[in-house]
Amino acid sequence: MYSFLTTENWADYELVDSGNFEKLERFGEYYVARPEPQAIWDKHLPEQEWQRLAQAVFTRDKGSQEKGQWKLKKGMPEQWFINYNYNDLKLRFRLGLSSFKHVGLFPEQDSNWKYIYDTTRKLKTPQPKVLNMFAYTGAATLAAKAAGADVTHLDSIKQVNFWARDNMEASNLDNVRWLVEDAMKYARREVKRGNKYNGIILDPPAYGRGPNGEKWQLENELNEMIKLCRGMLDGTDYFLLINLYSIGFSAMVLDNLMRDTFGDQVQNEELGELYLHDSGNRRLPLGTFFRFTSAKK
Repeated sequence: MYSFLTTENWADYELVDSGNFEKLERFGEYYVARPEPQAIWDKHLPEQEWQRLAQAVFTRDKGSQEKGQWKLKKGMPEQWFINYNYNDLKLRFRLGLSSFKHVGLFPEQDSNWKYIYDTTRKLKTPQPKVLNMFAYTGAATLAAKAAGADVTHLDSIKQVNFWARDNMEASNLDNVRWLVEDAMKYARREVKRGNKYNGIILDPPAYGRGPNGEKWQLENELNEMIKLCRGMLDGTDYFLLINLYSIGFSAMVLDNLMRDTFGDQVQNEELGELYLHDSGNRRLPLGTFFRFTSAKK
């Protein structure tokens, strides 16, 4: 089933507008403007409204596609908290203005967090083991933990793991296993050890580095990573979710990889795109996903 999924019913988040390669978002009570390469259309709101609303504006450094500076209005903090509620799931996230335009959270992942929470609770294993690789600040980790999982959170950047731990404590959760590791090296070791997980979550970047300079390039490494996940995934009680944010990467790539690698294990599958909708009713595409599970709907 091919689906277009968007973020819904989140009081503390709103994509206010998008266009001219920018997006204007509200996180809690604060409005943030930052670059968005896929927003190639015109803005819906007039420029003076953007200037009035935006309390933090990110501008790229000359010659850089990623790094830049934030310009803050008076009263705009560099860090603040927002809440996330879904049924019995209640999380709290610390946001911050990084030099790479990010704020510590990807709101379009809302539907994946809901899927992780619901699916983990449906597994038959009393305390299912879940592995979250490329785990960033841990929203998916906390969704699985809140659903009763024994969670291993892996990211190659130590400071990001500290940030994820702050989110765990703010959400009144505990007992997550934190690893600062290269994902590929860890997955290879786990396969050799014969260790199995009931759930695997992947949100790999297009390009990245491990803690010791290990190189990750999505198109070169993804096929092997998916095969390693097959070796780590429990054979009877399981789910797997992968999300990709890479311009030009079709969802069909994921469909081919998953069906070739997992075969009959692909059950109750969902394939599609994640997007955010703005006040002008435009849909901003922000990634493709593939997820499947042995758990019945």
